[in-house]
This record gives sequence, C-alpha cells and structure tokens, in this order.
Amino acid sequence: MKELKILYLYPDILELYGDFGNIQVLRYRLEQRGFKAIITPYSIGDLAPNFNDYDLVFAGGGADQEQSILAKDLIQYKDNIQQAVDDGVFFLLICGAYQLFGKYYKGVEGNIIPGLEIFPYYTEAINDRKKRCIGNIVIETTLNNIKTKVIGFENHGGQTFDVNTPFGDVLFGNGNKFGDSKEGFFLNNVIATYLHGPLLSKNPELADYIIKYCLDRKYNENITLSALDDSFESCVREQLLDRFLKKL
Repeated sequence: MKELKILYLYPDILELYGDFGNIQVLRYRLEQRGFKAIITPYSIGDLAPNFNDYDLVFAGGGADQEQSILAKDLIQYKDNIQQAVDDGVFFLLICGAYQLFGKYYKGVEGNIIPGLEIFPYYTEAINDRKKRCIGNIVIETTLNNIKTKVIGFENHGGQTFDVNTPFGDVLFGNGNKFGDSKEGFFLNNVIATYLHGPLLSKNPELADYIIKYCLDRKYNENITLSALDDSFESCVREQLLDRFLKKL
C-alpha cells in the first residue's frame, strides 16, 4: 500500500479557525483512494523530527503570543527545514506559520519575532489592534496549468510584504495586506497562505494537487488520482462564489 508521511507541527499551539480540518481532509482523501496517511504530531519537548523523513509538513495559525513561544523552538530546525524545502518536501503553512517562515514578524509594540528566513517576505502588524484583515476571501491561482478559485477565511492584523511569488490573485477580500491584489506565497512545493476555514475542506482541487504532488515525488510516478464524489463540496462552492463575487 502506498503511503504518505505527514508531519503536523505544533497542533497544540497552532490551531485557529479549524486548521486541524486540513489534516482530516488529507487523511480522508488519501484513505478513500486506498492510500495510507501516517500523521506524526510534533510540539515543544518532543523528539526532534527530521523534516526530510516526511512527504508533507503542515502548520496552522496562531496569535502573536503563540508565535513568540514556538519561534524559539522552531529556529533550531532552520537548516533541516531549508534542506527539506530545497529537496522538494511539500509545506502547507497557514497564517502564523506562513509568517514564521519569512524574515521576521514585527508586533504592535515594535517587538520582533525572528523568522526562519526560509523565504524573503516579512510581516509587520499595524498599530491599531482593532483593524484587521478579516472576513471571507476568494483568490484565483493556477494549479497544474489550470486556473482555480480558492475560498477561505482570513483574520490577520499582520501585513506581509516583499512576496515575489504569491499564491494567487485576490478576487474578494484583502490578501497579504489591506486591499492587496495578491495573497499568500507559492512555490511548486510550498503553499503559505492566510486562508483558514479549514482551507482544504472548501477546496478539494487544492487538496488533490498537494496529494498528487507528494505521491508523484515519493514514488517517482505520474499517479492518477481516482475521482471522489465532491458533488456536495462543489454545490457549496458554487453558492459561496456566487455570493461573494456578486458583491463586487
């Protein structure tokens, strides 16, 4: 039986707005196709992971306080993480995790949380704590040369700058900054985004893009994923897209 090994970073700290649902969706869509999902959680105090031992690394969102706590732990794995990224391990990073993989996060009081500096962007919070990029969001991205609309929920005060390869174009919502035309960060094997929701439950095509990438890389095959019954998800997506995009 083919399998994927997934490293779930800090599930006890980075878990906002249903981010754990992304792990559940990946497991479900793998198992429905006869693949095995091996989920390994890691948090502070656990045995050090080797990031290259995994096919996918997932980390969810967290507030400033949580980020400052785990940043000190995560930094010890910087070289290992960089090697895993360079070697093609897939990384799915949501909100706070997205920020931590950049140069730094600057808080409201001017405090600096050092990032891993894996990617060149940086994030700074605005002075008004009550002013946030919050609400539903729709972006358009390209997956396997096909344009795809991605739906999510954003809630972040941090404004992310110097993103050279965004995840997608904003159709509705804010994105990396207030009123931005771009959202997230995207490489072939990295998706870093502010989209909660959970992200993958609303976007089956995105979940399958990640699954196929990981399987193809691991088994050196061009694997064809069997179709799943996504009629309910498709119906919900159509209603949400109609509702959000009609507001423009």
